[in-house]
Amino acid sequence: MTVFKEFQSHWTPIINNYLEKHLASEVDDKKIGKIMAYSVMAGGKRLRPLLFLSTLYTLGKKIGEQEVRIACGIELIHTYSLIHDDLPAMDNDNYRRGKLTSHKKWGEAEAILAGDALLPMGIQWIAEGSKSSQLVTIITRAVGPNGMVGGQYLDIDSTNNASVAGSAKFINRMEWLKTGCLIEASVKMAAVYAGADSEQKDKLVAFAKDFGRSYQIYDDLVDVVETSEEAGKETHKDKEEGKNNTLTLLGIDQSRKELTNLIDHAKANLTGLNGQLLASFLDLYKKVL
Repeated sequence: MTVFKEFQSHWTPIINNYLEKHLASEVDDKKIGKIMAYSVMAGGKRLRPLLFLSTLYTLGKKIGEQEVRIACGIELIHTYSLIHDDLPAMDNDNYRRGKLTSHKKWGEAEAILAGDALLPMGIQWIAEGSKSSQLVTIITRAVGPNGMVGGQYLDIDSTNNASVAGSAKFINRMEWLKTGCLIEASVKMAAVYAGADSEQKDKLVAFAKDFGRSYQIYDDLVDVVETSEEAGKETHKDKEEGKNNTLTLLGIDQSRKELTNLIDHAKANLTGLNGQLLASFLDLYKKVL
């Protein structure tokens, strides 16, 4: 078992238990709470909260209930983005994490409201767990118009748009914003919260930038190398829907080469840190290489 798998097997049940318990106890209306929990508890890798906790571990910061609350706040925000991303007006997906998407299960208005509820609750949990306005600033910048939402807009705007199909600069920016920003924020918040010195923070953020950029390339490759059953969502649809991404720009072989280069660079950025755990997150990409 890899270092990442060991860490994941220990902390994922703790994250899941916290999410399930606190969504049930902190949402007054049980129906909207059930709709929110449906998507949150559907599974997933819990990658972003695990990155937050792994960065704390790397820096020698003790992990208790407050730190888990922050991590789970990140997961609420991530799930909000997935619910909205799956909507008919966005990517129009029927399945997520192997289950019906929220709008297919509950209705479009209900899914929109569930996402609307998860976003502020996630920020609330981060604020309450950290007692830090700096962490709130990091996360809100990461998911706002200059971060994830901005990237999602560029994704929609570039679909079936031949004028940007060959622009590596545009595609890199779009994919970084829509995917990389929240991943970077998960690591950056942990570095700030744990009191990392400037050198440690620079190395961790550099790692996170490589990891965040590489994750979208990995996800694009999943769309063509895995079945819908393996991925837990519909695959082989990006090209037919006119999506512009690294894969459509470079092709499979060159995308794999770019992903390999980013993996190597990410590992190099951890030099001088107790980085074995964070480096092991990169093993996730092996199945598409």
